[in-house]
Amino acid sequence: MNEQARRTIASYTTYQEAERAVDHLSDRGFPVERVAIIGQDVRLVEQVTGRMGPGGAALHGAASGALAGALIGWIFGLLNWLDPVVSGLLLALDGLVFGALVGALLGLVVHAAQRGRRDFASVSFMQPSQYDVVADEAVRLPAELPSGTGTSTGSGAWKSGRPRSGPAVT
Repeated sequence: MNEQARRTIASYTTYQEAERAVDHLSDRGFPVERVAIIGQDVRLVEQVTGRMGPGGAALHGAASGALAGALIGWIFGLLNWLDPVVSGLLLALDGLVFGALVGALLGLVVHAAQRGRRDFASVSFMQPSQYDVVADEAVRLPAELPSGTGTSTGSGAWKSGRPRSGPAVT
């Protein structure tokens, strides 16, 4: 979709509302391949999930190392020409154990090197403040869309003067 040939049809405060609007368009036979949902004013949110002590650091390191070790061991085992299935499984198991040990040690070393800085676990995600449903300028739009719980665009009017969103569809 060409960036200059787009216009905002409606704005919603949640992704689910924007998704419902596109679903509404699809149900009415609208060519939804000409529609996009665009998140505006994106911010990074880091949700703290708990404290991270030496035990937690070792456990997270062991889990990461075990996965990597099992994968590397399995790949090396597949390169054995005589009995690739048996050797692949055995090397994957050995890689899992070795990777868990090395990962646990590295987790402890990294945690100790930080000296109390960032001694917590967290999950990061991107969160837009609004979601715009946009479409090509060339397509004819239906008269109504499901309304959102609140748009951040004020009056909710189209850029061309027509209503931005209509009554809610149940």
